[in-house]
Amino acid sequence: MSSLEQWQVDNDQYLAVALHWLRLRLTKIAETTTSAAPSSKGLLPHRLTTPVSSVISDELTQAEQALAEAAQMQPAPALVVLSEQFGLSPFEQNVLLLCTAPELDTQIPTLCAQAQDNSNWSYPTFALALTCFEQPTWDALSPERPLRYWRFLEINQSSTQSLTISALRVDERIVNYIKGLNYLDDRLTSFLLPLDIPHQSVELPPSQQTAVETVIHSLEQSNWENPTMQLVGLDSLSKQLIAQQVAALLNTNLYRLPVELLPSQAGELETLARLWHRESLLLPITLYLDAHEREGASFEGAMQPLHRFLTRSGGLIFISSREAQPGVARSDQTIDIQKPTHVEQQQLWTDALGTAADHLPGWLSSQFNLNSAAITEISQSALTASKASSNSFSDQVWRTCLSYTRPRLDTLAQRLDPKATWEALVLSNEELNLLHQIVEQVRHRSIVYQQWGFQQRMNRGLGISALFSGESGTGKTMAAEVIANDLQLSLYRIDLSAVVSKYIGETEKNLRRLFDAAEDGGTILFFDEADALFGKRSEVKDSHDRYANIEINYLLQRIESYRGLAILATNLKNALDQAFMRRLRFIINFPFPGVKERSLIWQKAFPPEMPTQDIDFNRLAKLNLTGGSIHNVVLTAAFLAAHAGTPVTMSVVLTAARTEFRKLDRPINEAEFRWHSSAEVVR
Repeated sequence: MSSLEQWQVDNDQYLAVALHWLRLRLTKIAETTTSAAPSSKGLLPHRLTTPVSSVISDELTQAEQALAEAAQMQPAPALVVLSEQFGLSPFEQNVLLLCTAPELDTQIPTLCAQAQDNSNWSYPTFALALTCFEQPTWDALSPERPLRYWRFLEINQSSTQSLTISALRVDERIVNYIKGLNYLDDRLTSFLLPLDIPHQSVELPPSQQTAVETVIHSLEQSNWENPTMQLVGLDSLSKQLIAQQVAALLNTNLYRLPVELLPSQAGELETLARLWHRESLLLPITLYLDAHEREGASFEGAMQPLHRFLTRSGGLIFISSREAQPGVARSDQTIDIQKPTHVEQQQLWTDALGTAADHLPGWLSSQFNLNSAAITEISQSALTASKASSNSFSDQVWRTCLSYTRPRLDTLAQRLDPKATWEALVLSNEELNLLHQIVEQVRHRSIVYQQWGFQQRMNRGLGISALFSGESGTGKTMAAEVIANDLQLSLYRIDLSAVVSKYIGETEKNLRRLFDAAEDGGTILFFDEADALFGKRSEVKDSHDRYANIEINYLLQRIESYRGLAILATNLKNALDQAFMRRLRFIINFPFPGVKERSLIWQKAFPPEMPTQDIDFNRLAKLNLTGGSIHNVVLTAAFLAAHAGTPVTMSVVLTAARTEFRKLDRPINEAEFRWHSSAEVVR
């Protein structure tokens, strides 16, 4: 028999002894009331004054002695533990036993009715308790005393009944606890959610293990008196892993409560806080209050119920938020939680990939910023998928990393599928050289920043930022695709004109969500229409101007601290704030292509598989079009030829070009779109 099973047997024995003693007490009262004067029917005597059977008295004496001995069992009976934990007096403990007894013994309701000399009163009342037990106190049912403060008892009081003769009933959770069944109150299960930890057995890296030790030390310093710990940082999973590790060291179960589930009604919130505090004393449990997704005005709206919950509850509570919240009550310490360091991530990859690691750990840790759980999950997925894949293992791991980091961004920005290569770009050597420099800086940043020590010298962050300036269609988006394709990184397009909100604070919130989602994957962020936010700042005339400047500064800060590459594109370079442009690492101009460049663009625009006939690229280069428009013309010509069932000819291309000019609302010189050739039949 296990120690738990033995305790259950002993606890049942204790309850049997306690119920026997209680039955004798009630029988003694019943005999007293039966011998009382008829005029007192239904009213309990203040104390036992009428002589009762000496047999009952002797049995009662023996039962009291047996109960005292049973209460000394070790580990202690549940009722005794409950009384000590919540500070019940001996009288209050007996009241709780009396009210629990009808759930444990079918004789008790009859004895209650007999003891109260009323067949309708087959339930415990406070009047019965005052008569039945020694050292009664009238304040035992006060709202501030344990029986009612901790919701142990429910008073079923009608409008015509006094408190003393109202039925008393024990909360079901407490009945089961006294019986030896200890489980989480089911009224809390609708509020509590599991942690978002996919691998709870993940070993924490040294930097995060230090955070765990800091929490434990702080708890020891606070004497464990209802401590709270604020865990702040951008990585929700790392915070949960650390809280889980602390809970494991303390042998407690960790439950997560999103702050948005906190009731707004004061009464409901009070009940929730009281029940949680009670559970924290009944069970080895810890609470993880999750405010990670709340920010700005949203967090401020949750502050009042959060503050009230903390002041009315107890036990060890973690509060997770992106930034420290100094106004949170009971907050003893704030701990900044970061993802594993670059070196730690490299070691995590080495451990997770095992013999298949090879050169991958350094490569992966330089481009992806992941926590230990993510690295473990990706490694296991890649190792499994590689068995049935024709791709190399390094490609499989890389693809798995991209798939893992994309979902959050897919809801916030447009993911582009980069297919363009360097051969597709038609730019000057100077601009091409700058683009190659961007690629090399992204590829080798871990060497320069971490290994060569520049990370400790840079006070503006480690972000790599670039401005692409030029008219629409001059190749800005294609250049971003070429970079992403070369680096094998995800590329997301963000229209800043859509991100900017007229509501104060919303733009900053949108940008925060975007950068937080992009941090993991070395993602390339391509901000289109940058002039929507970075236009020249005017004097601050109202609150909207002031908040607009705050939003600009916030985006600049996030770009500078962003681990990946941020590209901003604009058609209006001259409209941009010069102070903003000075903070960018690269500025690359995409000029309107000249005749020579247009000829090359026309030649590159025709896929080798497409049938053509007598295309005069020099003649087409005279059409004043950007590269984007040229690609549109070739695509339109391809559809015209496919419909006609002929190769793409000059007349077809010129017809498509005329359509493009009309779309651009450009003046049309009909002579430019005529083509005469004896080799073709013009339809």
